Amino acid sequence: MLRHALPLFAALALIGLAGATYVSVQGPVNANLTDNGFIYLGKVGPGESFYVLASATTTNASGSVVNIGWDRLEAVNLPNGWSMQASPLYENPMKLKISVPYNISGTYNLTIRAVNVGNYSRLGNLTFTAQVDVTNNVFNVSVSPRNISAGVGQPVDINVKVVNTGIADEPFNISAQGLPAWNFSDDVIALHSRTSSFVYPVYVNEPGVYPFNLTITSATGHLVQNEYPIKFSVVASLYNDYSAIGNGVVLSPVIFEPVYAIDYLLSYLMGSGNGQ
Repeated sequence: MLRHALPLFAALALIGLAGATYVSVQGPVNANLTDNGFIYLGKVGPGESFYVLASATTTNASGSVVNIGWDRLEAVNLPNGWSMQASPLYENPMKLKISVPYNISGTYNLTIRAVNVGNYSRLGNLTFTAQVDVTNNVFNVSVSPRNISAGVGQPVDINVKVVNTGIADEPFNISAQGLPAWNFSDDVIALHSRTSSFVYPVYVNEPGVYPFNLTITSATGHLVQNEYPIKFSVVASLYNDYSAIGNGVVLSPVIFEPVYAIDYLLSYLMGSGNGQ
């Protein structure tokens, strides 16, 4: 008898769940939670901020759909040093921003509440527990190539790949330290739970070998602040050398001035052949 009753009990439980009031979390992970539910959000770095997204649509106790049932998503009873910005009223999806303090690590449980303001839709409030791990281990960065070469004034692309395993979208700054007269930096954003690839071009206007450091710095600097040594070999082409001679660059004593004239003529002829 009991064996035959089990499917009936299961069906009744599903019917009860379908008619229950819930909140549909849409980011950084997806889940439908009833009151006092639990969800694991993922990893976040110290000093970072992340968003919890949830739909304003739900069902009431009778199972009827309420399109704008939840009016605000907020965090309550946050750990010491944490802060939050509740979602604006009537936003759909609701976006709750939570900021993590610096210099902490470990596993934390946060209480998040979906609010039906004034209980207008007869939903009351729904609370659930969201767990996050705070750790520095939320990024993997790789840089290639590490040995590059090009002609004078010719840009070379350096590839930067950032694997963001956390739940926060992190801004980064990419810059080069050690190249002459170089002050270009690039601000990029590595999206959460994704691999993002960026291209950083470099060039030098004088021949030589230039060791420099490519620096990758996150907005929360202590998370990622790495320097990657790169050797840049800049080679002068024959055409560039001849053009430099014609522009007055002296390569040897005055006794060789006739040679300069021939070299300059070659430079001019080569330039004409290249459409210059």
